[in-house]
Amino acid sequence: MADHAWIREFPGSITVCDPDGVILELNDRAIQAFRSQGGEALLGTNLLDCHPEPSRTRVRQMLQTQQSNVYTTEKDGVHRFIYQTPWYRDGQYAGLIEIALEIPADLPHFIRDGQ
Repeated sequence: MADHAWIREFPGSITVCDPDGVILELNDRAIQAFRSQGGEALLGTNLLDCHPEPSRTRVRQMLQTQQSNVYTTEKDGVHRFIYQTPWYRDGQYAGLIEIALEIPADLPHFIRDGQ
């Protein structure tokens, strides 16, 4: 992540893998979030090994079909917005990126039609 230093201290977790699921990049928040699973030592390992079923099957499907997956989750009272999507280099599929952001439990929702 040296090319994009702002990502290192971004206030959300960012994880990047290649098309086979090998973890290429973790920002500081991701390293902290995955500390119990190895933190920075996860670089170069396969993210499929970090997921139990049925998540592993879902991630494998996303890697193969280049699909996005977006959802919210709650763990220990902390709500998160999870955005998993393909990324591309020079127009070629390069793997998946996951961005996880903490969100308020009662996140406001605004409809802006016609504005």
